[in-house]
Amino acid sequence: MNHTMNKSILYAVGAASLYALHAPFSKYLLNTVPPTMLAALLYLGAGMGVGLLILYQLAGNIKTKAKDFEKRDVPYVVLMVLLDIAAPICLMAGLSRSLPSTVSLLNNFEIIATVLIASLAFKEVISPRLWVSILLICIASILLSVEDFSSIHLTRGSLFVIAACTFWGLENNCTRQLSAKNPLQLVFIKGICSGLGTFVIARSIGQALPPLPFLLASLTLGFITFGLSISLYILAQRNLGAAKTSAFYALAPFIGATLSLLFYWEKPTPSFLLAFALMGAGTIFSMLDQKEQTIKG
Repeated sequence: MNHTMNKSILYAVGAASLYALHAPFSKYLLNTVPPTMLAALLYLGAGMGVGLLILYQLAGNIKTKAKDFEKRDVPYVVLMVLLDIAAPICLMAGLSRSLPSTVSLLNNFEIIATVLIASLAFKEVISPRLWVSILLICIASILLSVEDFSSIHLTRGSLFVIAACTFWGLENNCTRQLSAKNPLQLVFIKGICSGLGTFVIARSIGQALPPLPFLLASLTLGFITFGLSISLYILAQRNLGAAKTSAFYALAPFIGATLSLLFYWEKPTPSFLLAFALMGAGTIFSMLDQKEQTIKG
């Protein structure tokens, strides 16, 4: 594996580690900040924080090898922003109705959405081993989503999280088409535009800004878990592609679930432990496959 691929994998793992902080800390903030408002502040924090990094780049005359945006990029940018408005709203709605550890694990459903869209719409090659990974993650997602198997009752919180993952799966593929652009500029656009759009929705449904300490905490969390994480994710996508990057990014739900169990002293249920094991097996299949494909590529 060459140095560039090694660096891209480190970017993907770094992105996963930062995003893993999202669920446990957002769950705490939801005690004070309304869900849609929190989604808006997280993205605005990402955009504002990355905006400061861009100003630092400009002030220091730091050059990048990234390409400028072109007219043909506009449809991907618009779709990316719209999906980034819908996804976090769904995620916050799901998180407010579910345990943070469950939400962290369900975030792995994003891999399925990303891989399927990459295969069907963008013709990325999916190996048999990765299909096995998808099947295992699917089964685990069902275990986490079904409240009563005797009547097949799906929890509303889980459905919201799965919807968010589907939106982000499509958004990941849109971002892949823009990955050659400056990642900081791309995250700035994502953060400010998606954040403002979500903020308008939050205010229109009567949600108010939280007290200053929680406002600042939300913005800071957004910069770390969205801004820096997405920037690293985009850098990883340049060489790995959407499907491969998502495979390594699959570490995030396990880090997040572990942190949630520790922070909130949750007692895991048997179905959660089984889902955790299946998700783990699926993630290992996925990462091994993508590492092998990367070496071959």
